[in-house]
Amino acid sequence: MHLLLIHQYFLEKDDGGGSRFNEMARYWAAQGHRVTVLAGMVHYNTGKKLARYQGRYFYKEQYAPGITVLRCHVSESYNTSFAGRMWGYLSFVASGLWGAITRLEGRFDAIIVTSPPLFVGITGYVLQRCFRAPLIFEIRDLWPESAIDTGVLKSPVLIRAAYAFERFIYRKSALINVLTPAFRQTLVARKGVPAAKVVLIPNAADFSLADGVARRFDRTAFRRAQGWEGKFVALYVGAHGVANHLVQVLEAAELLRHTPALLVLIGDGMQRPWLLQEAERRNLHNVVLLPPVSKERVFEYILGADAGLSVLKKADTFKTVYSNKTFDYMACRRPIVMGIDGVSRELVETAGCGLYAEPEQPQALADAIAYLMAHPDKAAQMGEAGNTYARAHFDRAALATTYLDKITGLLRHLGRGR
Repeated sequence: MHLLLIHQYFLEKDDGGGSRFNEMARYWAAQGHRVTVLAGMVHYNTGKKLARYQGRYFYKEQYAPGITVLRCHVSESYNTSFAGRMWGYLSFVASGLWGAITRLEGRFDAIIVTSPPLFVGITGYVLQRCFRAPLIFEIRDLWPESAIDTGVLKSPVLIRAAYAFERFIYRKSALINVLTPAFRQTLVARKGVPAAKVVLIPNAADFSLADGVARRFDRTAFRRAQGWEGKFVALYVGAHGVANHLVQVLEAAELLRHTPALLVLIGDGMQRPWLLQEAERRNLHNVVLLPPVSKERVFEYILGADAGLSVLKKADTFKTVYSNKTFDYMACRRPIVMGIDGVSRELVETAGCGLYAEPEQPQALADAIAYLMAHPDKAAQMGEAGNTYARAHFDRAALATTYLDKITGLLRHLGRGR
């Protein structure tokens, strides 16, 4: 089977961000399938292009055995403003369409589009017609709701247009995958999508990488090298954007100033320069901001830390999401401080793997960190409980197989199975 994946933010090799489809593609290729990826050149956090993309409109490479990636132009105005971001989305729509039509060869059995941004649905729909392959649309985040709740999308005209296109692309999709139960409920109950069309294959933990790193990891030496000895390290890994509202972590650090707590943030995004300035302005010696690191290195930092932080802005839309980093913390047996209400809170409470702290309430965040710091035995139990629960429900290899089964089932239903 030959799959075309349209993913504007498909990670580079060894990138430390959300690697859902990088890992899925590897599993599918290992089972003998071919995966071609249509991706953007601009990194979703930094808004920058790597040097090898400069001055080029397309860049094609063999990413791994069985996986080909065609990188397409994205405007570097992406992280400058709302208008710049919209142009970044639309420039990928245009370059992706042209690149796929002129530079991709062969027949595709199915086209998978992963959103946000919702605009990649344009590319998916047109290529569905060109290649005569069924369209599978994946929703990683409800859009345009998330853009509206974070203030990114404000124009009534654009909001109406976004909702109209959302309805259109759901109708044209043969299958829709969602990442949380709340997404499924929203699509079926509120947006009128037929239940039979919606499947749930959530984000997951990469146990093969986590376990491999853990086997050779020297926690004592790592903490000594980082200057973490004698500290209780609460670690955040991920984007530093408006939606993450990481100022609440700085505010919690102020409340924990006279304790052994050290709050470490790893990642990048449009808010990172401001966060660096704000941490310095507040004289927060118990906050460390580190640049992005490779996925393997991410697991080393998590294993070296004492707890993981998952936080977002307080918004109803975010009550429907699972945070990617949560599964990495579970894979590494770290207790979680969950600053996201809704299904993420339910996950932590059901698994017994951490504590809930109300979003945008720094005192609640500080209290949860202080509790874990004061109760190391309970923190360790939470970490083990999360690992056990994730292995049973969120194993990346098992979910990659399930995803493949859904695709082959769809093709058989459409009379296209081979």
